[in-house]
Amino acid sequence: MRRITTLLASLLLALSAPATESTVSLVRIWPSWRSADSFLRISEYFGGSEARSAQTILRSQTSERAGFYFLTRIKNSASPLTDAHFELQVIRPDSPHAVTYTFPATIPTGSHVYLLGLTGSDWLGFDGKAAEDTHPVSWRLRLLDSQARELLHRESYLWANPQE
Repeated sequence: MRRITTLLASLLLALSAPATESTVSLVRIWPSWRSADSFLRISEYFGGSEARSAQTILRSQTSERAGFYFLTRIKNSASPLTDAHFELQVIRPDSPHAVTYTFPATIPTGSHVYLLGLTGSDWLGFDGKAAEDTHPVSWRLRLLDSQARELLHRESYLWANPQE
């Protein structure tokens, strides 16, 4: 009987544990410029709102579509994570200091795509270049749970190796 009680207690602890790095993984990040037109769908020509399909689009300035986006695929093998948020730190060409952007998110079970966009005045052209021709110097993306615990992170080469 004692063995069964111990087994049940262990099982309950395992099931009640919060999601950890092993249950949430970052499949890929693809940073690139997206024009406002790339988001247009036929339904908008007939009065519909922006179609979001199977992607969650999160923008630094919600009224602007054009910008520099981080297409991010997250895989979650545990129960959905509510009240999570992405923390994106970017070093832009106009400053050596990182700017931090926060995007609230719910992470569903399974694989899901997020488009994290730096839009409007958050991503302008720098050094005489147009906004679409400008790229971050370096960046770091973290996914944090509701208690601000890091679930995963990924960074660009220069963020990880600033001396090179």
